[in-house]
Amino acid sequence: MSLSSPHRQRERPPARTRTVPGPPRDTPSPSTASSGRLFLRLKPADREVLWLYLLTRAGIWITAYCTGRLFADDHQARHAASFFSLWQRWDWWHYLHIAQDGYFPGGSGPWTSGWDNREAFFPGFPFVLRAVHTVVPSWPAAGALISLVAGGVAVLALARIARLHLPQDNAGQRAALFFLLSPCAVFLAAGYTEALFLALALPAWLAAQRLNWPLAAVLTCLATTVRVSGLFLAAALAVHFLVTARTPAHWRRLPWLTLPALPPLLYSWYLQTHTGDWMAWKHAEERGWYRDFHAPWEAWQNTWHAAFGHSQSTGYALMSQAELLTMLVGIGLCGLLLRQRRWPEAVYIGLSLWALGTSYWYTSIPRATLLWWPLWTGLAAWSLRNARIQTAYLVVAAPLMTVFAVTFLSGRWAG
Repeated sequence: MSLSSPHRQRERPPARTRTVPGPPRDTPSPSTASSGRLFLRLKPADREVLWLYLLTRAGIWITAYCTGRLFADDHQARHAASFFSLWQRWDWWHYLHIAQDGYFPGGSGPWTSGWDNREAFFPGFPFVLRAVHTVVPSWPAAGALISLVAGGVAVLALARIARLHLPQDNAGQRAALFFLLSPCAVFLAAGYTEALFLALALPAWLAAQRLNWPLAAVLTCLATTVRVSGLFLAAALAVHFLVTARTPAHWRRLPWLTLPALPPLLYSWYLQTHTGDWMAWKHAEERGWYRDFHAPWEAWQNTWHAAFGHSQSTGYALMSQAELLTMLVGIGLCGLLLRQRRWPEAVYIGLSLWALGTSYWYTSIPRATLLWWPLWTGLAAWSLRNARIQTAYLVVAAPLMTVFAVTFLSGRWAG
């Protein structure tokens, strides 16, 4: 498997006149206004990707409908649970409670018995959820609507990133297909942060590829309000800036890259005023999810024991096995990016793996693959050279996606 070069152009000007790597032929000059108009203008390839997105949403909704009836909590029930109640699982409750009551309702907090450690979750998604709820009365419906719209933006941006670096006309659709049928794709439809984060992060990366640093910085800044992964994206943008900087005009845009650090700093300041702890969000993760620092080999050993040591129920053991396998995929992807000198993407994947691989044990690495856009564009590039790759992927991934969806929708842990 090999990935395409991030600086590959469909056409290059003559070598003697080429000075600075510029945007591809079908992009305008890198201004915020022109990039915004470009993103809103849909081409036939974009419409095909959005059609694929809607078809896969229908598949997910059909799976949810059937799961609610086949795997009801009460096997003798004559009436199935409501459709949206199936999506109210695990992390959703934290986002909902933050949107409804804020972070420290009634003076409660980490000093309160039974505290839910909600400060571990960044405020971006709960803020949007509360805003959408003003026009959508149902909280779970509001969460589903956010993910539906954000997922459409994300998959469109992913397809454009693929088409930016791959010459084949169907490259974008191929990357979108692999992404939308990935094992953890159910989380793109749930009221979770993945879709909203990608709707900001992928257009930010697309803007950076076109050297539109103000737009890239603003979008990354918004992404950091949703997930701490936004800081990993900011680091990748900084590396991409350094490897593409050629002129004084380029360097004058360097201060824009400091913008993504602002939301985490403001959030830490807010938590400090209420708890006296600048790192309250990190300490909440440690209390609630065992995300205190451990050496990478210790995290691997603990996860291996959970997967194969018969210390967990079979369901959790299977998820631990998936964590181990996905960590190996991530390491392989990072190594491949380094080999091909794709330094920015390697930094993004490497930081993600470090954050996920240095806690007590691995948690939610399969779900994190949704955020690894080089994986999906790389699979697209590989499949375009070898037609069997697409068939093999679909035969394996589609059943796994159904299993993960049913697991999540029936209230079992699915990463």
